[in-house]
Amino acid sequence: MDRRSFLQRLTFFGGGVVLLGGGACAKCASPASETPEAPVATTLDSPHLTFTGAEYALVSAACERILPRDEDPGAKDADVPVYIDRMLQTPELTRMRQDFIQGVAALERRSQRMFQVGFAQATPAQQDELLGIFKDSPAGSGEAHFFELLLVLTMEGFLGDPSYGGNTGQVGWKLVGFDTVGTVASAPPEGHDGSKCLRTCGRHP
Repeated sequence: MDRRSFLQRLTFFGGGVVLLGGGACAKCASPASETPEAPVATTLDSPHLTFTGAEYALVSAACERILPRDEDPGAKDADVPVYIDRMLQTPELTRMRQDFIQGVAALERRSQRMFQVGFAQATPAQQDELLGIFKDSPAGSGEAHFFELLLVLTMEGFLGDPSYGGNTGQVGWKLVGFDTVGTVASAPPEGHDGSKCLRTCGRHP
């Protein structure tokens, strides 16, 4: 099945899988059996809200392997990394932000150990191999948890309301056919600002 068909089926027949704005990730809390880790203290060296420059490069590369650009736009074309960077600033997602940053660090360590280069500098085949290891890790492990967060947030950023920072130019909606539904169904209310709502309303989209 090509990506367009996959996204269309996911969106129209399994819409509950793509819960825009981190809603699905609220169920992705770390298993109780895990040993709690200290909160991640990140000193930003970039204009991003959540990630350092190196972390943002890794997240961008990882998202692009989830939804690579081919004849259709990829994750970076839709500004999915921007969406994740903004979404993880939501106060209700503090624990998720810590888990995600820890997962980013773990993915970078694995890349350095296996290939002696950072994840962002690895080849696409090497990146796929690394992500496959995380995906196939035992359920409940930190690696599997991170991959689940990465997958859900990537899909949200690609298919969500553009006012939250992703789906730039509505490329995700156009890919699955939302542009044929009509402007009322495919657009947010006039003047709606998703990022502002997250800051002031404390709600998920």
